[in-house]
Amino acid sequence: MSFELRRVQHLAGASLLLVGAAATSALAQEPVQQPSQDKSSTEIPAVTVTAPSPIVRRAVVPTRSPVRVAHTGRSRSRQPAAEATPAAAATAAAPQQGVLPIVTNQFATVTVVPNEEIRREGGGQLGDLLFSKPGITGSSFAPGASSRPIIRGLDVNRVGIVENGTNAGGASDLGEDHFVPIDPLATNQVEVVRGPAALRYGSTSIGGVVSATNNRIPDALPSCAPSFQAYGMPTKAPLASAATSPCVTAETRSAFSSVDRGVESGVLLDTGGGNFAFHADVYGRNTTDYSIPSYPYLNDQTRTVANGRQPNSATRSDGASIGGSYFFQGGYIGAAITQNDALYHIPGIDGADHNTRIDGHQTKINVKGEYHPDAAAIDAVRFWAGATDYRHNEIGLADTTDPTTDGVRQTFTNKEQELRTEVQLMPFNARFAEVTTAFGFQAGHQELTAPSPDDPGALFNGLWDPNRNYRVAGYVFNEFKFTEQTRAQIAGRIEHVELHGSTPDFPADFLPDGTPQTSTVRNPSFTPKSGSIGLLQDLPGGMVGSITAQYVERAPKPAELFSRGGHDATATFDIGNPNLTIETAKSVEIGLRKATGPFRFEATAYYTHFDNFIYRRLTGVMCDGDFASCGAPDAELNQAVYSQRNANFRGGEFQSQLDVGAFQGGIWGIENQFDVVRATFTDGTNVPRIPPVRLGGGVFWRDNNWLARINLLHAFAQNNIAVIAETPTADYNLLKAEVSYKTKLNPNAFGAREMLLGLVGNNLLNENIRNSVSYTKDEVLMPGIGVRAFANFKF
Repeated sequence: MSFELRRVQHLAGASLLLVGAAATSALAQEPVQQPSQDKSSTEIPAVTVTAPSPIVRRAVVPTRSPVRVAHTGRSRSRQPAAEATPAAAATAAAPQQGVLPIVTNQFATVTVVPNEEIRREGGGQLGDLLFSKPGITGSSFAPGASSRPIIRGLDVNRVGIVENGTNAGGASDLGEDHFVPIDPLATNQVEVVRGPAALRYGSTSIGGVVSATNNRIPDALPSCAPSFQAYGMPTKAPLASAATSPCVTAETRSAFSSVDRGVESGVLLDTGGGNFAFHADVYGRNTTDYSIPSYPYLNDQTRTVANGRQPNSATRSDGASIGGSYFFQGGYIGAAITQNDALYHIPGIDGADHNTRIDGHQTKINVKGEYHPDAAAIDAVRFWAGATDYRHNEIGLADTTDPTTDGVRQTFTNKEQELRTEVQLMPFNARFAEVTTAFGFQAGHQELTAPSPDDPGALFNGLWDPNRNYRVAGYVFNEFKFTEQTRAQIAGRIEHVELHGSTPDFPADFLPDGTPQTSTVRNPSFTPKSGSIGLLQDLPGGMVGSITAQYVERAPKPAELFSRGGHDATATFDIGNPNLTIETAKSVEIGLRKATGPFRFEATAYYTHFDNFIYRRLTGVMCDGDFASCGAPDAELNQAVYSQRNANFRGGEFQSQLDVGAFQGGIWGIENQFDVVRATFTDGTNVPRIPPVRLGGGVFWRDNNWLARINLLHAFAQNNIAVIAETPTADYNLLKAEVSYKTKLNPNAFGAREMLLGLVGNNLLNENIRNSVSYTKDEVLMPGIGVRAFANFKF
């Protein structure tokens, strides 16, 4: 056992002993706490999630915890008046800030980032927002501008990103320098399914899925009652069957950050009455080059870095959306149109030399609806549809010494359409268990291009030739409630994928031999099949244990099949493999969770074996812009051939929060986290770019208005690296502190009815932080010490 692993074990053991000792003290003191304080520390609001399963179980009264409530028999007790009781929502106790949300009623492992946490944390990309979550990090290619979530060491082609139930679109899975067209500034809640989520969302989610939700397609009429949101889910308003009067609500979100002199702001409007509800939002963000602790370039000490800032790291983004819904007895249907725009610079030596920046634009149309028919067999019918038109230009200097050569170097486009519909049946008594079934159907079409104006018509122009793909799938989920304490789930999916593109043949050794090359049409097709089984068991002390096993197949993606050119983001000359076969993951996971009481925690351990794991294999050969240059002594791009090998991923995550006791009218406590992933090929060599072992903890104090906390996250050095073109990454300590205040206001005096203000300090030790999963880690430091001030008002 290495010294590093022993050190991790010792620190983790000490942390758990501290938590255990404090928990014993807290439990011993619990009977003598003041009733109001005890209630705030033990009665945790329910966390509502929608991403992991198509089977939705909701309580009739919104203020009750939706804990596995199932209909029985054939009767349908529709009581619109009971559902449309706004007074219940208004009298519900507002949840305190900073309470760790633990999901115990899902078979998958789910991390929830509620609305108030998104407001406090900020971040221009989902990868920035989720950077420190156990089992999750960001790609950090361009911090604040281009950072895609990485789940348990798996990224791009294995992690799905959806917004309001449909694919986020964009091109972030086609290159690490591409932005994710979902801005946390316009997001109300983020759910991360750690582990395979492919059964519902497709084989591209074999590693997990990140689901962002907002109110762009309203699923309820707006409520003007002055109540706080609970874990990012807005208080549900009366249905259309109840007498409702027109109502308008507004929210402003704004922040300033010192590290990049960044300013962001957004306005959200919701209105409705009768049978209609409408939403509109607009947002924008602007930052300059961000401050860094020291010189950023590890392997080149000759360059000038001005003013202690990461060169070429400025960003600008904005967006707007408008949508509406029509409500009828038993359901609704709605649509929204959204525009996302971004112009951001690419840090790193090559990016700074060429003044590289990306100018991206996305137009997206989404439609969704839900209907609860008055039928004996069908509980609900839901559907989602989306169409996206995405385009970005990669702009820079063709000649670093000639400013007049500035222009478009490459263009990426993605035109994508998707439809998904689900039917949830009423529960029925199968004698041995109460069974609930949901069926789903999914179809999609995508067209991709990546041309370059340089050398048009050449065989190796751009990263790939225009290509398209079609996919259709069906899936079924079955949940069995044997008792109130024991539940099981069995699910399956089958999909068919057809891809159409072209790529030339290459010599077996991938070195030019003088043989003329021509582009050859390729039309591969695949039929992945997947299945899972899971068990949930309530345990003494309010704990819930889980065990799941999954078999998931993934079809290769277009970039893995058809690439045949230079890819500046990864500094590689990518060569796709049209002969790739289906990738298979066999996974098992166990978990133990507790969501209520003064001690809340979540612990998971997993093991996944991949057959035919698809990865970029670096050959050690260097190339330039075309294949004929491969092997040249002065070439700058690593040749990378998409290949397949068997691999094993194993690891675990732990996070906890303990309310130690009462202090100054509030609750103080401690929290900690730990995560580790180890990924190797079957010959013992390392899978490249894997996150390091991380261990962290801190203290907090909160009451009904205030939240104060300080946390330290230590990332250990990552020395488990690939054989070629990967370097070790040093350890770091990330210290954060925050204080925030929320309160209700008198709208007659202040205009606003709710207010949330706060300050967040990030990287307070001003440490050199390099992200081991980033392709640019040796040239791009994470931001240095900074303070973020934010203010939210609801009207």
